[in-house]
Amino acid sequence: MASVAELLRDKRVCICAGSGGVGKTTSSAAIAAGMAARGKKVAVLTIDPAKRLADSLGLPELGNEERRVDPELFGSAGVDTNGGELWAMMLDAKATFDELVRRHAPDEETRDRILANRVYQQLSAALAGSQDYMAMEKLFELHAENRYDLLVLDTPPSRSALDFLEAPRRLMQFIEGRALQVFMRPTGLGMRFFGRGTSVMFSMLRRVTGVEVLEDLSEFFQAFSGMVGGFRERAKRVNELLAHPETCFLVVCGPQGEPISEAVYFHRKLVEARLPFGGVIVNKVHYGSELPDPGDALAGQLTRALGDGELAQRVIQNLDDYRGLARRDQRNIRRLTAEMRARTVIQVPYLDEDVHDLAGLMLVNRYLFAAGAKERTAIAAGF
Repeated sequence: MASVAELLRDKRVCICAGSGGVGKTTSSAAIAAGMAARGKKVAVLTIDPAKRLADSLGLPELGNEERRVDPELFGSAGVDTNGGELWAMMLDAKATFDELVRRHAPDEETRDRILANRVYQQLSAALAGSQDYMAMEKLFELHAENRYDLLVLDTPPSRSALDFLEAPRRLMQFIEGRALQVFMRPTGLGMRFFGRGTSVMFSMLRRVTGVEVLEDLSEFFQAFSGMVGGFRERAKRVNELLAHPETCFLVVCGPQGEPISEAVYFHRKLVEARLPFGGVIVNKVHYGSELPDPGDALAGQLTRALGDGELAQRVIQNLDDYRGLARRDQRNIRRLTAEMRARTVIQVPYLDEDVHDLAGLMLVNRYLFAAGAKERTAIAAGF
């Protein structure tokens, strides 16, 4: 089986996808660090409420602009980057939406009107709340700037990984929806309703309600009408980037039954959408399914070593439970491999400690970048 380095050869975009809570952030950061250690200039993008990525990379905080990871951290972790660079950013979805408006607005006056508009401020916050589309927008922007050898995207946490793939379609359905189009047509109902003759009504409503919501709606729809084409074209180009041969989707999951089933389903959707699937990363795998059953000899040895027969039995029971978990994990991984027909399934073991720094990421990379399954098993056995 191939390593991550082989999967990403000649790739410019790596998208780590999967449901929430399966280690996507750690996997994304580890992949980025590993590729930087191989001489690449890499940027990793994430939306991580716990800000674990910034902590693991030794950065006090991340924002909507990339920050470089201190090269000395690699040295302290015993890694020579060979000229590679690691950059990281935490996406601010609202700020990314504002940048889109600035880019597509036909002039400065329209731009300022939209950004200051209260309807836009509420709407952009609501649309950015899902974060999926804005993540792809930022990915597209950095890809177009061509400043990095590789971009690694940690897809937003969500109940379904499919939210990420469907984000461009959902945005365009909103923009091209009948209700919004009515208000944006210069000769349609919206303009007749929000025409100059309504100023008396606006003034009366303002006195009654204390708000200017109708005026805000009128201004927003009129200003936004000239930007629909730009958003439509942008969404099309984002989808083209996702399907490009230089893009690679890595499905990240856990070894339990439900994460495995979700990964299989997501892989099927990738295939249906004709998106470039690279392989699977299974995190927190229990190794040791081939360990022999503990016999009486081991029980006697533990009793003598611990000086307590009851404690020795608890240790043996714990070992037996661990072997059960390892067998379960391997059954689930075999099912995943068969149903996905995946040629590359990389297993990362359940580590004793959480990954919280660059050294921990490089430990994960011992498995992600190992030459094959036998090498990864050997590493885990000696770990």
